[in-house]
Amino acid sequence: MEKHVYIVISQTGTLLSRLLKLVTKAEYNHASISLVPDLNTMYSFGRKNPYNPFWAGFVTESAAFGTFKRFSKTRIMVLDIAVSEEQYQAIERRIQTMLALKKHYHYNYLGLWLAGLRICYRKKRCFYCSEFVKDLLEKQNIKGAGQLSSIVQPIHFLKLPTARKVYTGRLADFRCA
Repeated sequence: MEKHVYIVISQTGTLLSRLLKLVTKAEYNHASISLVPDLNTMYSFGRKNPYNPFWAGFVTESAAFGTFKRFSKTRIMVLDIAVSEEQYQAIERRIQTMLALKKHYHYNYLGLWLAGLRICYRKKRCFYCSEFVKDLLEKQNIKGAGQLSSIVQPIHFLKLPTARKVYTGRLADFRCA
């Protein structure tokens, strides 16, 4: 049976996202994944506190709280990825495991900084947002995920052959079809 996961790429307008936009020239500079079409719950690596960009890690996100609530003009693009039941369950299990062991996961600050210099830096249990999403997809052999750049940017998820763009606009205006 076919299931779906949703990659949400976004531009919040935070100082960091505007800086990343200058460096990458990309319209969107944050990536999250959701297992539900209404996007009420998304997962990523980002700010743990919407007022502190230096305290980051594995986070649960929503338009109803946190950074997305604080930055209510956040613009998003939603990509629908068809996956098998087994792939979906494996992604869901991995996310649940990460939630249970949240304190063991950290934000890859050095990796993000070095990515701007075109240097790939990986460390166990450390991710920046798009590294996390790519890792989830790649470990489940989602078609095309393994071919994405090792220094992955949120906009690169548009290259996935099974990605179907379903929405572009403000997160606050999003209504699932």
